[in-house]
Amino acid sequence: MFMGQRRVQGTGRRHRPAVMAAAAVAAAAVVTGCAGPGPAPGTTAPPAPATTAVPGPGLVPGGVTEAQAAQLCTDLEGQLQSWRTYTPTIGKTGLNGLVGTWIAKNNLNALDFLQDRGRIDVITTAACPGIRQEAVTALVIPDLASGLIGF
Repeated sequence: MFMGQRRVQGTGRRHRPAVMAAAAVAAAAVVTGCAGPGPAPGTTAPPAPATTAVPGPGLVPGGVTEAQAAQLCTDLEGQLQSWRTYTPTIGKTGLNGLVGTWIAKNNLNALDFLQDRGRIDVITTAACPGIRQEAVTALVIPDLASGLIGF
């Protein structure tokens, strides 16, 4: 190259899944860091919040509104084809992004979901069991909670 010329980089599209995965892991690490330190050595962690409580008026099991649960189901359904196409690892990254975005959009307490990842399964089992099962199958995981990093 001549002096003063810059090398033009490509679009980086072939690296996009890796960058997306790294971003999701970094976001999960930031959110997990917000959970505070773990229990002191020699002690046990407090029990996870109960997710089987009877929902109040307009709420589904898991403590979210019917509209919030419906949005989560719609978001999951919108990703099913992608998750069937990509590897389960990339799909799990997408699941983490989807759940994190859903929590933020609905102004929910992320710490509650960090402490009880199974809450996502409770919500989707009540609101859209078929979509939940399709997601679990596409991601090759036993339940949605096991696909969540840091949640």
